[in-house]
Amino acid sequence: MSTLATLFVVVLLLNLMPAFAPPTWMAMSWVGFNVAEVNPFLLAVVAAGAATIGRLVLATFARSLVRGRLMRESDRQNIEVVEAWLKKRKKLTVGAFFLYALGPFPSNYLFIAYGLSGLPLAIIGAAFFAGRTISYSIWAHLGRLASTYADPEFQFEGGYLSGYFVVMQVALLGFVYIITKLDWKMLIEERKLKWRRAMSKTEVGGRGHTAKH
Repeated sequence: MSTLATLFVVVLLLNLMPAFAPPTWMAMSWVGFNVAEVNPFLLAVVAAGAATIGRLVLATFARSLVRGRLMRESDRQNIEVVEAWLKKRKKLTVGAFFLYALGPFPSNYLFIAYGLSGLPLAIIGAAFFAGRTISYSIWAHLGRLASTYADPEFQFEGGYLSGYFVVMQVALLGFVYIITKLDWKMLIEERKLKWRRAMSKTEVGGRGHTAKH
């Protein structure tokens, strides 16, 4: 029981981090390798639950702080175009989260980006949980399999902060920034990529004045 509780807390903390957290699949491999007496599927369910809670909190944080307080009104309106497009494609969105969760790829930027919208979090959380349960179960099984063949004194190397990892994390966070700056109305309606020009306060005020008339 203490092993499961520790796993839950560790995975939760890893998935609360917006960037530069060690991949959870590494933790699952390590646990599967070193804690062979616990059922791998049970480990996967506990870890997937913790990961899902952590990511949903991260998405909520992005929604309340970034979208609610830090994001400019023009950027918020731009994101609402994507939000309206996704509302019409709920099955596609859920399926995308499920398939993505099956892989070993980082999901921090994905939940931050999704959190910037006003779309419901529960449904994508359920899809993410299902996908991560499957993938974590596989990693735990692989770790257990490795433990039967590897030297008992073998230890996993802990150098996750490689140059590749750091560059990838910075690039993915940059991707979130790009999402807010692309002109989504033009991309969706005209299939053209355009960097949305920032509006000055005078232009914003002028548009608001025109709208009232």
